[in-house]
Amino acid sequence: MSAAADYSYAIRRQLWRALARRRAPLWMAALLPVLLVLYGGLRAAAPLPGIALLVAWMAWLLFDIRVLSLRLQSQWTHWLDAAIPELEDSTALLAQAPVSAIAQLQRKRLEARIHQALQADDYRAIAAARTGFRWLPAALSVLVCGACWAWLQQGGAVKPAAPSRAALPPAQPGELLLKVTPPAYTRAAAFETPARDIQVPQYSDVRWCFRRANEPASAVELGDGKVLPVGEHCAQWQADESLFWRARHQPKNRYNIRVTPDQAPEVAIAAPAETVHVLAQGTQAVQIAVSAKDDYGIVRASLHLTLARGSGENIRFSDKEMPLPASADPRVRTWKKQWPLAELGMEPGDELYYFIRATDNAPDHPHTSQSPTYTLRLPGPQSESLDATALPSMVKPENLRSQRQIIIDTEQLVADMPKLSPQALRSRSETIATDQAKLRLRYGQFLGEESSLFGGDEHDEHEGHGGAGAAPGGFGKMDNVLAQFGHAHDESEAATIFDPATKEVLRRALKAMWAAEKELRAIAPKPALPPEYKALEAIKELQQAERVYLHRTAFVPPAIKEEKRMTGDMVGAQSSRRAQGEALGGAPKEVRELVQALGSDGPLPALWSKTARDVIAARIASDDDRLAAQRAVQDVQDGCVECRGALRAWLRGTLADLPAVLQARPLADSRFRQAWRGKGAP
Repeated sequence: MSAAADYSYAIRRQLWRALARRRAPLWMAALLPVLLVLYGGLRAAAPLPGIALLVAWMAWLLFDIRVLSLRLQSQWTHWLDAAIPELEDSTALLAQAPVSAIAQLQRKRLEARIHQALQADDYRAIAAARTGFRWLPAALSVLVCGACWAWLQQGGAVKPAAPSRAALPPAQPGELLLKVTPPAYTRAAAFETPARDIQVPQYSDVRWCFRRANEPASAVELGDGKVLPVGEHCAQWQADESLFWRARHQPKNRYNIRVTPDQAPEVAIAAPAETVHVLAQGTQAVQIAVSAKDDYGIVRASLHLTLARGSGENIRFSDKEMPLPASADPRVRTWKKQWPLAELGMEPGDELYYFIRATDNAPDHPHTSQSPTYTLRLPGPQSESLDATALPSMVKPENLRSQRQIIIDTEQLVADMPKLSPQALRSRSETIATDQAKLRLRYGQFLGEESSLFGGDEHDEHEGHGGAGAAPGGFGKMDNVLAQFGHAHDESEAATIFDPATKEVLRRALKAMWAAEKELRAIAPKPALPPEYKALEAIKELQQAERVYLHRTAFVPPAIKEEKRMTGDMVGAQSSRRAQGEALGGAPKEVRELVQALGSDGPLPALWSKTARDVIAARIASDDDRLAAQRAVQDVQDGCVECRGALRAWLRGTLADLPAVLQARPLADSRFRQAWRGKGAP
């Protein structure tokens, strides 16, 4: 190889390295999504999409390398001439042998100076100028790999199948094989497995089959007491609760089947976050954001809107239901919108009640969830009258002033204080205090307080309390005694007519009125203003609470059996009376007898296992505890005397939360009591 060829080869090799380093980030950017899809496919037992993408990436890589190599072979001399002025546009003399003497002389000059003129930075600059970072291949890789990943997630949202029959070890005599088929709506894959602890979705179809043919008939014993025969045909059971099982021909081996319940959808209202959201004056739009998610899928979700308009007895409601749009993930639905108030139909003074309701995709046992009701309130113009319209109507005396009028009078008194005499200041302050006391007594009536505002002073003018007149019914008669000589100090109907929240607002208003009255009676009108304003705020809160919205409910009575009507058949009828001391929901007699019998080594009551299993299924909620209690029942049923203590403890634990039984203490009719009654007789 000549010296010119050596120079040409060395320069092209350095240029190629610079080009490869420049292009490597693009190759890696296109490779990373492919590797991610390949990893996800291997986990989901579907590697074919990832392998296909990897092969496509390798083909593109070879094509890109080929294109770069051809460009380098044909254009490297032009690249050097354009980037290095010291080469004097003579780099082509290094690529081929010169013919003329002048060309040979120029080539020798290039060979002498090329090492000083061409440095490593020059190679990197040429590579950066001739090969830019192309975003299109990386973007295409991300898009294609994203589509494959979404497909894997949709098809791989279920658990990978258990090892197939071909991967199982050789069959043993009497060995059972479990075949589990989850419901179709869960999109979980069916699988087969030898006898072991498994976890399956609720309502899965579980079958027990012999792995070998011509096995003797046997049975599968479940923890709830059921016995499923298995022989030529498989035993079948629908998984609705967690339990253990064992084969009758292998009683020592027990295995758990844990059931994952199908959860109800989770619904939430993200915005507004407050249960009662009061809009500011001049608001034109409001944002409502809701979400619903389920463990398997949502088939129906809707936003219910109810607009309330009017006040008092003239309130009109209008309902509207809006379905929520489906998303790419069938398990989640989210929706957010900036609602103009005009589109919602809201005007000042209106209220909008809304909630979200969602139903999952279970065909036979659908679950429906509903969020709490949220309220949007658009305040209207404030009314000058501050009477509590939320309270029952009552005749208002002409001299009863409103809380706003009391505030106005107090503020005027504070302004006039410098020019008033002490007598005039005291008179006006006591007059306002009297008005405040009358208003307080009016509101106090709704909490059961006594009032002398309407019809005389009851405490000072009880005419009959000390009188000497005889009762109208004669001596010893109780006719109308309370009507003439007494009065009601606390009427329970008036004291409990409102809900606790309204009572609390009333108490706050009365407390503020008391504080204001105290300051006014002390001739201090300025300190009386803050509690007066607090009382005004409480009254306004009562006004705003006058509109109450409740969901409509209805009682659906059970269907009447026409064949039993007018027959006089009393079979199955229960008396409305119950014996003294029989607590509602108390421990059944059979359970009490079983708990007592388990404390000894004697025989157990008849059908004790059914009683124990029923109590365990009804009163033990935890899967682990219920499985342990079922195992205790099975141990006692197998004849384990030492296991009775464990079962007795489980049963006693189910009776710990029963209501206390209150019984009257029996009184013995002794001779002493008989003599005492004879002594006390007239």
